[in-house]
Amino acid sequence: MNKHKIQLQFISQIWQEGKKYVSFAPQLQVASCGNTKEQAQKNLIEALEGFIETARDMGTLEEILEESGFVSRENRKKEWIAPEIVSFERTSLVV
Repeated sequence: MNKHKIQLQFISQIWQEGKKYVSFAPQLQVASCGNTKEQAQKNLIEALEGFIETARDMGTLEEILEESGFVSRENRKKEWIAPEIVSFERTSLVV
């Protein structure tokens, strides 16, 4: 089976929990971690590659990307761009 490559642009967040760093791609709800920020980011990319390959194998990749707000550049289906983030805010709620 010949699988074409796609280019995927995404947002990643990295924060520290204790001595570990957590990396997270919010649009696809994929996370990973590492001992350094760089390792956490590298591990996130590997986790995303696995997620994308699994979705592709299941035939659900385009549906997942579209439902997550990604758009295909010029309808070529080879480059997917994440929705533009307008702002990041820390919000508090007391319940």
